[in-house]
Amino acid sequence: MNDRIRTDVAHNARVWNYWLGGKDNYPVDRAVGDQVTGFYPSIGEVARADRAFLGRAVTFLAADAGVRQFLDIGTGLPTADNTHEVAQRAAPDSRIVYVDNDPIVLTHARALLTSAPEGVTDYVDADAHEPEKILAAAGATLDLSRPVAVMMLGILNFVLDTAKARSIVRTLMDAVPSGSHLVLTHPTLEPELGGEGNKAAMAFWNENATPPITARSRTEFVSFFDGLDILEPGVLSCSRWRATAEGTPVVAQFGAVGRKP
Repeated sequence: MNDRIRTDVAHNARVWNYWLGGKDNYPVDRAVGDQVTGFYPSIGEVARADRAFLGRAVTFLAADAGVRQFLDIGTGLPTADNTHEVAQRAAPDSRIVYVDNDPIVLTHARALLTSAPEGVTDYVDADAHEPEKILAAAGATLDLSRPVAVMMLGILNFVLDTAKARSIVRTLMDAVPSGSHLVLTHPTLEPELGGEGNKAAMAFWNENATPPITARSRTEFVSFFDGLDILEPGVLSCSRWRATAEGTPVVAQFGAVGRKP
C-alpha cells in the first residue's frame, strides 16, 4: 500500500465520499463522519448540495457560456457526474484537468481518465497551495491563452490563511484570459445559512481528522472574486444557485461563479 495512505486517521476526501454514499473509505472515516454528523446533522446535505452545484455550474459553463476547458482543483474521489462527464455531455470536445494530491484519489485516477473521444481528460498530482505548479502541469493539456473555468469546490477552506487563499486564486486567475471563470464553494458559520452548527463540527474535525479546515464569512468569500464579475444569481447557498426545484433547503456552503472581464 502507498505509504502516504493513512488508514488510522480520517481524511477529508474519504469522509466526503462516505457522506455522498460512496464506498471508498475506511472505518475511521465512517466513525469521524458519523461523529461530525452528530454535531452538524445537515453535513450530508451539504456534501450532496455541493455536488449538485458542480453539475449545474459545469452545465451552465459548457452549454451556455461556451467554456471548453476546465481546471478542477481538489477534485476528490470520483463519484457520479464528475466534471468531465457533465462538461462532455454538453460539449463532447471539452478538455478537463483534475488536480489533487491525496493518495487515495491518485489510486482512483484511472476512473477519471475516461474522456469522450472528442475531448481530453488529464490528472495532475499537486497541492492547491502550489498554483504555479498546477498551471505549469495543466498547460500540457489546456491552452491557457483561451478561456478556462477554474473550479475550487470546497478546497479553499483547507487553506487556513485567507490572504494566502486570495493569493492562490489571484495567481490562477491572472494566468487565464478574459472570458475565463472562477467556480467556488466554501463553508461558512454565518447564521443566514444555518452555519452555527458548523463551529463545533469543525473543531471536532480539526482535532480528529486531516487536513484542518476553516470557515469564512460572506465578505471573505466575496473577496476571492476581486476583479471578476460575479454572475447571477450572485453569492448564496450553493444549494440555491440556479436551482430549479422550489423550496430547496439552504445549506451552510456559499456558492458562486465569477467571470473574468
